[in-house]
This record gives sequence, structure tokens and C-alpha cells, in this order.
Amino acid sequence: MPTTNVIKIKTKGNNLHLRVAKGHFATNHSHSNYYIDVAAQKSRLSEAKAVAQELCGGHRFSTKIVDTILCLDGMEVVGTCLANELTKNDFININAHQTIYVVTPEMTSGSQMLFRDNIVPMIKGKHVLVLAVSVATGVTAKAAVEAVKYYGGEVVGVASIFATAQECAGYPITSVFNPNDLPDYFSAPSHDCPLCREGHKIDALMNCHGFSKL
Repeated sequence: MPTTNVIKIKTKGNNLHLRVAKGHFATNHSHSNYYIDVAAQKSRLSEAKAVAQELCGGHRFSTKIVDTILCLDGMEVVGTCLANELTKNDFININAHQTIYVVTPEMTSGSQMLFRDNIVPMIKGKHVLVLAVSVATGVTAKAAVEAVKYYGGEVVGVASIFATAQECAGYPITSVFNPNDLPDYFSAPSHDCPLCREGHKIDALMNCHGFSKL
């Protein structure tokens, strides 16, 4: 199974492509048969704008107040574009301050999310949208939800580029791509991976930054 051949799947938007590599990939807590490459969506302005516009498509957030966007996994560019979309005329009536904070958590050595004292006011008492690269196992997104609650914020939902579920920790997930765009996709706990059962060796380790071939 090649892991260096990233293919581009055309989707409904001009600047929206699903880039994937097929293989046997492992994270800290799951195995998958696809690596979903979102580097361009996270880093290229035109694609980040397209992602933000798609997430707002159909006025999905038109009835929700969003004070703060909490960006996970290097999603600050998309988060900024999303904040720009949510402060346009169609949304400005519910975002009273006509502006949105875009923040990212600090990670401790124990993988816990931390907000310093000067950032806490951007979370405490605020309506927070969690923005992730993907929600498959939901481990990172759930940790973000718990952190927001711990610091006194109110979660209004979870948004991501790719998601396999419709909700996380009881909150709705809005995503650009889902398994309908990749019908044979799977993500499974490492102890229950079908590729492992079939004797396929792991091709690469992956995280939010990319993959490293073994």
C-alpha cells in the first residue's frame, strides 16, 4: 500500500479538494486506511477561505452566537477566515461585538489543554466554537470541549474539515468532508484494526502535521 502517492479527489467546490493517501496509518490512539492531507486547506489562503465558506454554507451558524473560535491542530488560518465569514452582514446581528476571538490552546507535557491568564477572558463566559482538522475518534475534540467548560466557556458546536460523526460530546459537528466523500474509509482502535488482523504492517505514523513513513 503506497503512502507517498497523495491523490486529489474533486468535490463540489472550486477550491475544495480532498487529498488522501491510502495505506495503513497509525496515530497515538487509532489506525486508519487513509491519511487525509489537509496541509493546503490549513495553509493556503484561497483554500482556507473555501473551507470557511463551506462551513458557513446554508447559514449553519446563523442562529448561534460565536464569540471565540478555538483552533486545534494548526487551524488558525481557517479559524481566521471563519471568523471573517461569521462577522459579515448576514451574521453580524447575532455577534454583538462584531468581532470574534481566534485562539489556540497550549498543550502541557501530559497532553492537557491550558489557557494562560491573559487568554482565559477570551474563553470564560464566551460562546466557543471548537475548530479541528478532523473528528474521527473524537479524542482531541472532546478534550477541547472539556477544556472550554473547565475555563467557564460555553461550547456552541464543533467544526472540522473531515468528520466521521455528526456529534461530539453531545455537540453537533459541522464538516466539509465526511465518509460519503470516501466510502471505504475507516478509523478503528489500534487493538481492533482490520488491517492488523489481516497481517498488514503499518506503513506510516501520522498526526495533525503529516505522516512519517516507516
